[in-house]
Amino acid sequence: MIFPRDEIIQNAHIKDYEKFYKESIEDPRAFWENIAGELLWFKPWNKVLQWQYPYARWFLGGQTNLVYNALDRWQKTPIAEKLGLIWVGQPDKQTPDNFPIRTFTYKQLHEEVCRLANGLKNLGVKKGDRVIIYLPRIPEQFISMLACAKIGALHSVVYSGFSTEALKSRIEDAQAKLIITTDWYPYKDKILKPIENVIEAVKGIEGVEYVVVVERDKYQSNPKSQILNPKQYQNSNAANSKQNYFENSDLKIKFLSYHNLLSKQDSVCSTEIMESTDPSFILYTSGSTGKPKGVLHSHGGYMVGVYATMKYVFDIHGDEIFWSTADAGWITGHSYILYGPLLNGITTFVYEGTPDYPDIEVWWKLIDRFRITHFYTAPTAIRALMRFGEEPIKKYHLSSLRILGSVGEPINPEAWQWFYKNIGREKLPIMDTWWQTETGMHMLTPLPSVPLKPGSCFKPFFGVVASVVDENGQSQPVDKQGYLVIKTPWPSMLLDLWNNPQRYKETYFEKVKSQKSKVKTDFCYFTGDSAKIDKDGYFWITGRNDDVIKVSGHRLGSAEIEHAIVEHPKVAEAAVIGKPHEVKGESIKAFVILKLGQTPSDELKKEINDLVRKQIGPIASIDEIVFVDKLPKTRSGKIMRRVLKAQELGLPVGDLSTLEE
Repeated sequence: MIFPRDEIIQNAHIKDYEKFYKESIEDPRAFWENIAGELLWFKPWNKVLQWQYPYARWFLGGQTNLVYNALDRWQKTPIAEKLGLIWVGQPDKQTPDNFPIRTFTYKQLHEEVCRLANGLKNLGVKKGDRVIIYLPRIPEQFISMLACAKIGALHSVVYSGFSTEALKSRIEDAQAKLIITTDWYPYKDKILKPIENVIEAVKGIEGVEYVVVVERDKYQSNPKSQILNPKQYQNSNAANSKQNYFENSDLKIKFLSYHNLLSKQDSVCSTEIMESTDPSFILYTSGSTGKPKGVLHSHGGYMVGVYATMKYVFDIHGDEIFWSTADAGWITGHSYILYGPLLNGITTFVYEGTPDYPDIEVWWKLIDRFRITHFYTAPTAIRALMRFGEEPIKKYHLSSLRILGSVGEPINPEAWQWFYKNIGREKLPIMDTWWQTETGMHMLTPLPSVPLKPGSCFKPFFGVVASVVDENGQSQPVDKQGYLVIKTPWPSMLLDLWNNPQRYKETYFEKVKSQKSKVKTDFCYFTGDSAKIDKDGYFWITGRNDDVIKVSGHRLGSAEIEHAIVEHPKVAEAAVIGKPHEVKGESIKAFVILKLGQTPSDELKKEINDLVRKQIGPIASIDEIVFVDKLPKTRSGKIMRRVLKAQELGLPVGDLSTLEE
């Protein structure tokens, strides 16, 4: 167990987690009502919570708007002149220290958002309409989200690396009226052109009236911008040969220049008054089969949950420069790149590039140069950087950092220790946060002032009651794996699945037997994850329920076995799957990536297997180990075990829209 330093406890908002947590669950409504009172409302609520199976509705009767609290409320305060957004573009490999930079104070960000909001209104976008945002990590991605929320339209951000098919399915499902995209952007040494995917995707779709195009080369209209030159990249002719999509006669849709649209607009725009329970956005998350689920979030409840978790989990006091390495195509980008930081009046930092381009030092260079205080990233990125060893980090101070965070999947203890030692200098707490697209906010998470166990996501956030149960809904004993469920409603939980209430009910409220009882008064949200709770009450996520391998009647979590494999000093990353077995029910097969410079051998296979047997027990013995160069992952870095399993068994691989190329 790793204990916090005295100075961290002294500075923390919450010094005694257990006391504060106990009070919060004795009266969760009062707890959340107090938090909501720290934000601005056009009209106060008359009921904190209404639970009517299977829906929870928060702050009924209350009227507010996400953007009213993220931007508007700061405009007549000193925060208006503070930087709200620092954006750093990907540099050229030949000049790796020459970063394109664009900055926005809260005042400048508000003005840009108002201009786009007015532009959208002039194009007929109104409250309740859906706008698809198909942009990379550039300021316009965030400006577009805020502009939509400001006028009561629902934004649906689609990750810019998604294929034409994935984009088309989301445009159709959301019944979008307008799409915002860009002509090109750099990805390492390539040029990617989202506009081409949009032109293909909108063919045959009724309802889309406009495509608004952010022209990369017009960034210089912002005097603080340095602009990337497309000639620096391969295929530069493609980037320079201007497609005349603004006059595309084959499509009934009008293509408009983002910059031309904004240049005609006023920098003042009134904010739409929204009911607390009105939807703010749709974010699609992949199911293992079938079409993606459109997760629908609110204005009021979502805002309260994200504001509170940002403030307490990351111990926000107002002078922070917060860097989440995620993308707004994922929920982390919504909650903790954009809305969480702005609701708390701090600076959010965005880097357009990847952790290994133009070199493997780029992240540490940026932390030192921009004095980043909070660094929130994914275990898959940490493990990728571990392969390069400690040398690339040693020349950087990283002294501005106060708090580290991990998100997206369980972090194995070895990666946790590496992060703690090399980036945290064995001083900084790591907030290993467990949550989902559907939860909107952190659900299981440490706070900076609590003792940490590498690989555990600590305990529930305030006002949240979590449990680990069997298929009958009965609580599991200590250290026994089961289904992770949430027993209390929380403000930022999804409102519904877009146009699919039946799937909502089946996915989250009808999975364990106790949920299927005739009396539907008790709240029990099924997360789809497996977990166990240790003797100290710490939660350990062991994987997705569909990632459970059943060997001779024993349920083993994929993540648990993978964590044991990567404890081996020569291993960088691993994925395991279950295969049908005549005797054991399922056998275990492991796909292993070695660290740079390591050589596969039968002896190494034996060492790995011995380690797993020692860590978990003989029941977890691996039947097959293969060494591979890479693993199939989603674009947010999660290993797609079902793809490995489908390939192994010759089955359909299902939805691959999130698969990284």
